[in-house]
This record gives sequence, C-alpha cells and structure tokens, in this order.
Amino acid sequence: MRRSLVAVVAVLVALLAGCSGGEQPAGAPGAPAGDGTFPVTVPTAFGDVTVPQAPQRVVALGWSDAETALALGVQPVGASDWLAVGGDGLGPWVTQRYTTPPQKLGTLEVDLEQVAALQPDLILDTRASGTRERHDQLAQLGVPVVGIPAGGENYLTPWRDQLRMVGAALGKSQEAARLQSELENRFAQARQQNPALNGATVVSGAKNTLGEYAAYVGRTGRVEFLRELGLVNSPAVEAVPTENFSVPVSRERMNLLDARVTIMQAISGNAADITGDPLWGTVPSVAAGRGIVLDDQALSNAFASSSVPGQLYALDRMVAPIAAAVAKP
Repeated sequence: MRRSLVAVVAVLVALLAGCSGGEQPAGAPGAPAGDGTFPVTVPTAFGDVTVPQAPQRVVALGWSDAETALALGVQPVGASDWLAVGGDGLGPWVTQRYTTPPQKLGTLEVDLEQVAALQPDLILDTRASGTRERHDQLAQLGVPVVGIPAGGENYLTPWRDQLRMVGAALGKSQEAARLQSELENRFAQARQQNPALNGATVVSGAKNTLGEYAAYVGRTGRVEFLRELGLVNSPAVEAVPTENFSVPVSRERMNLLDARVTIMQAISGNAADITGDPLWGTVPSVAAGRGIVLDDQALSNAFASSSVPGQLYALDRMVAPIAAAVAKP
C-alpha cells in the first residue's frame, strides 16, 4: 500500500478536484442527521468524519460493509470479499443484488491504485483492522473514510454499530433503524418461542485446515448472535485470557469445547473434517448429541458475516437445531 501512495494521491487530486469532506477533530460540531440530508457527520475511532453530500460512488472495504450498504439500497462500486464467496461477493443470504458488479478489492491489504481508479466519494471501513496506519493511508485519498467506531476493536464492530454508521454515512439512518428493529424483533420472537435457550451455555468454535480447534470469545459476531438468542458463552472459554477473537483448544483440552450446546464450523475446509475427527466425538456435549456442525457453507458464511442479512438467514436455519440440542439430556 505504502509504495504506491504518492502516485495514487496525485491521481486522486486530479480525479477528485473540488471534492470536499473528510475528518474533523473528534467532538467537532455537526449533527449526524443521516435522514437523507447532508452534510452528515459520523463519529469514528479516528475522529468525526463529515460526508458532504449523498455519496454516489461508495467503496466498501470493511467486513460486511458492502452487504450492509446493499441492504440500505446503495450499491458499492468497489467491495472486499472477506468470506471468499467469489463472483460479486454476495452469498445467497443477501437478497439485494447488484445491477453492476463491483470491482473486487483486497481485504487485509488494499491496492490504493485500484481504489483511486474507482473515483470514490465515500470509503466504508467500519469492520476492519482498525489500525491508524490503514486509516491514514485511506484517508490520504482525500475522501471521507468511515472507520471503526470510537472504542471499537479490530474486526469486532458490533452489528448495530456497523449498521448505524453505514446508515448515517449514506443518509439512510431511518432505513438502518428499520432494519435494526426488524432483526431485533426476530431475535425476540426466537427467544419467546424457545425459552429454554435463555441461560443455556454455548461454545461456538472453528477448526482450521491445520486441524486446530478454537473457541470464539464473547465479543465476536458469532457469539453476539448466540447471545441475542439468550445463550451464554461458556464461562470456561471466557476465563481464558486473550486479546484475540478466539482461544486455541489443544488436543489435550477438548473439554474446553463442552457446553450445553457446541457449534463448530470448518474454516477453509469441509464439515467432514470435523464430523470424521475422533477428537470431536470426545467432547462431552458432542458425545451426548448436543454438538452441531455447520455443514452448509452458505449458512456458515452467513453466520460469520454478522450482518443484518446474514443473521436473518442464520436465524431461519440455526434456531431449530440449537433448540433441539439444548433440549437433549
């Protein structure tokens, strides 16, 4: 990224002459109207960002930023495919589709020349590494960059914050509030229909291609989804000190995956890598029939997306098996 920065900025100066907006110091005045009127100011971890007018060419770089924008009726011209869905980057859980597929962009590393060539007037990066270096490089392109929220952590922006920030930046706050209410109502309905979920412990984990297991900690999107259903992340997992998204589970500590229900998904692998693993069967909850392996890749990705569309899709397909598992002795 750094290598091409000077040239890219020069290109953008030519392309975006007259473009205004960008950061203001944190706390600067400016009401986040976000109801279709502009300018609008969005607070972020790197200060308040002002979007001067309704964006026409949005680049969505953060995890699920593109499908969040789409859910609000805005089609990005460039997008990152964090879940490696392929094609236009949209899985079947996204009901809104592109009329013109976006330029596919990088995830961990972004090619600034590619971004510049898209002539963006807004960059969304609400769920990404959240580093100052990444933000500053993007910000030098001279367009508003809406990064992670104040107090946010890398890749851990909660779905409500992402929806609120993207909605405000696009002037779609009312639509964002409607989507939030729709999803919250669906969670409430699921809790009401399945009271046994309330307080039941859960482990949400993954197995990678090296055969290593891990359990996600409470501040991740997957566990946030389960918590919305009334489930409680395993206290044993939460007790393991970590600053990462998950804690490793060694072959000798497979009991760490035990809970009232244990949910596992394969990362860049197949569900059979889990179900065929004798170690998986040694987990007490799995031996008791309370283990769930996500063998549908679309569902696994939707669950991981932590977007409104992804969670709605996952709700339709995960609540029943989770409730059935919890009900087992």
